[in-house]
Amino acid sequence: MMNKIRLFFVLISILAASVANAQVSSVTISGIVKNKADKSAVPYVNVVVKTEKDSAFVAGTVTNDEGRFSIANIKPGNYRLAISFVGFENKEQPLYVGSLSAFLDIPLIELYEQSTVLEGVTISAKASDVSNKLDKKTYSVADNVAQSGGSVLQSMQNLPGITVQDGKVQLRGNDKVTVLIDGKQTALTGFGSQTGLDNIPSSAIDKIEIINNPSSKYDANGNAGIINIIMKKNKQDGLNGKVGFTYGTGSLWVRKENLPTIRPQYTFTPKINPSVSLNYRKDKVNIFLQADNLYTQTLNKNEFVTRNYDDGTVINSQLKRNRNTNYLTTKAGIDWNINDQNTLTVSGMFGSEKIIDRGDQPFFNGDMSQRQRLWQFLEDELKTTAMATAAYQHKFKEAGHLLNVGFNYTFHREDEQYFYDNYLPSSTGTDAFKLLSDEQVYDFNIDYIKPLKYGRIETGIKLRNRSIPTNMEFRPGANSVLDMDAGGWANYKELIPAIYGNYVFENEKWEAELGLRMEYVKIQYDVNPNHSTYKSDGYNYTQPFPNMRLAYKLNDNNKLSIFYNRRVDRPNEVDIRIFPKYDDAEIIKVGNPELRPQFTNSLELGYKNSWGSGYFYSALYHRFANGTITRISSIVPGSNLIYAIFQNAGKSYNTGLEAILNQKVSDVYSFNINGNIYRNQIDAFTVKNLYPEPNTFSAAQQTAISGNLKLNNTFRFADGWDAQMTAVYLAPDIIPQGKIMSRFSIDAGVKKSVQKGKGELFFNATDLLNTMVIKRKIDGMGFRYTSDDYYETQVIRLGYSYKF
Repeated sequence: MMNKIRLFFVLISILAASVANAQVSSVTISGIVKNKADKSAVPYVNVVVKTEKDSAFVAGTVTNDEGRFSIANIKPGNYRLAISFVGFENKEQPLYVGSLSAFLDIPLIELYEQSTVLEGVTISAKASDVSNKLDKKTYSVADNVAQSGGSVLQSMQNLPGITVQDGKVQLRGNDKVTVLIDGKQTALTGFGSQTGLDNIPSSAIDKIEIINNPSSKYDANGNAGIINIIMKKNKQDGLNGKVGFTYGTGSLWVRKENLPTIRPQYTFTPKINPSVSLNYRKDKVNIFLQADNLYTQTLNKNEFVTRNYDDGTVINSQLKRNRNTNYLTTKAGIDWNINDQNTLTVSGMFGSEKIIDRGDQPFFNGDMSQRQRLWQFLEDELKTTAMATAAYQHKFKEAGHLLNVGFNYTFHREDEQYFYDNYLPSSTGTDAFKLLSDEQVYDFNIDYIKPLKYGRIETGIKLRNRSIPTNMEFRPGANSVLDMDAGGWANYKELIPAIYGNYVFENEKWEAELGLRMEYVKIQYDVNPNHSTYKSDGYNYTQPFPNMRLAYKLNDNNKLSIFYNRRVDRPNEVDIRIFPKYDDAEIIKVGNPELRPQFTNSLELGYKNSWGSGYFYSALYHRFANGTITRISSIVPGSNLIYAIFQNAGKSYNTGLEAILNQKVSDVYSFNINGNIYRNQIDAFTVKNLYPEPNTFSAAQQTAISGNLKLNNTFRFADGWDAQMTAVYLAPDIIPQGKIMSRFSIDAGVKKSVQKGKGELFFNATDLLNTMVIKRKIDGMGFRYTSDDYYETQVIRLGYSYKF
């Protein structure tokens, strides 16, 4: 075993690939030129950027009436800045242009009689597909040919550093990830959690950013990092846009036959995704519209389970879930350029997610000779989201000197109905639920950015007010296993004011970023006063969340970096929701209002080596958390029911090595190899579960060495043909009270540019060999079980899009 681990570690160290920090490829420099004698501005001064080695001309401009200048599209490097004007002395000074800031503010330039004024330098360059700016990795969705036409979640599972497990993305083996849309938390993806990613169509997305070490300007939650989903928005003049249509099908055959006496599994499931993106820009106004609809049928779950209880009882079951989903998203808005310094953007977003689940779960004895019961269910959910956003930007006279003011309102409704039919040998009963939850969130923020000669400063404030009143109506059927308190009401209230400051410094050899965010959090959770177990509860805290990055440039192609940050993961409202809910017929999950935040400190040491046709990046990281949030499953004496409840388990650790190798071999072929090996540990702990009756749970220390390896192959042929093949291997890993076994899949896709580049056709297949099966082993308190989930993973898609 240790030899395999060492071999895996070596492979990752040598081969794995993932870019950690995206750099700007061009910069805009700006400044002001004044007369030394009377401090007056000097207009029409010539400002020229020249190379340091041979004084070759790079770019130039003249100062305006206020003595200000700006020069764009300057690549990072060492230059000379020459200033000249009739009647003043010529002046020349060194100019270093770094890669951390897109704007560089030159300190005041003063000329003696016979002097020169500097207008401004703007450095810009085309960003690479995987760009590097501090801790940020940016990926273009359009380049992910193997996952085109699917959901955002499917588009992300092939990206370096990301794995997908139980419908959630993980960064470096950790699912405490904050998901943003256009830099904001929204109800579409969850405030501090992950929701809806498998339903949002990737056709609506432009880019995906991965931020492993967020700065203080981001909210403090998400200890594993941040994923920012950037939606499409055209900027060309006139009327332009893009329309597309994708059709796919999955579950091409039955991978494992049903247990007897239940309804058939979904096969040949359709996936239909029309999309349209429109943009009209004229003079000072830009109007945009994005609309997507994703309809899917999916074999969402097909899990075969064997449970062994300490009293010798053995139960075999299958949980099969056929799902129909229709997800509509629309975004529209207007940008109004009031003048050269002021811009106002007003936009709205609407999302509607309709889910119908039809499921079966038969239970048999150990030798499969007798069916003990049959559980069938219908889940009917409608989730509606509406957002309104207003953003104002003031540009000061210096390039990159900005003031941003924003307001965002979100309304999110969960309207859900559940019907569970319980067929026993001698009776039949139906449990029915009706849940209604209306979430409202108000966000207000002010952000200020000031470029400096060697970097920039950022500061701002943010205020969030959030409320989620929830009502659950429960009508128990015959032989219901849930108590009458399964229904009732609860009201979640959240108030978070925050202030932050961030300083970025850069010169020829050193880069530094220092930031601090102060957050006050007040959580109030009011529950039905006659609830038998839980009472109204809440918490508050005022905490600092610092971040630091220090980097040393060995030379133009080699860089060392060290990161530190402190972050928090607050319990999500659904994690503390007091209403019990069926996970399956004999696993009941219920929230825990006594759950408290998990605080995490992170350290990372990174190294990057770049060359003309590629790069290598590696990072050694360590996270240690207090109050680790995890789900605990236990049984109550005298019952086979399993109760899954979130608890604070104490201390946990995540230590690992990530590496990425990206290489363009030729004009036809390039590849990207990303590897990650890590050690997860949860210390021994003891907790007390209150539901359905008090019981104490103890767990020994749990550790595991795990990792993943991804190989992306990209081919660019003649006549507009592109192809991609991706292989993913996920090693065994620990999960709460157990282990998830290894998984492997291959995805492939091809696309063709047609109609003189305006049209595009693509065809792809996910899990080409149909090898992705989720195998788990759980060792709970009073029981053990093993499971194999043959859910739908293999899908083929054909799509077309046209730009105009």
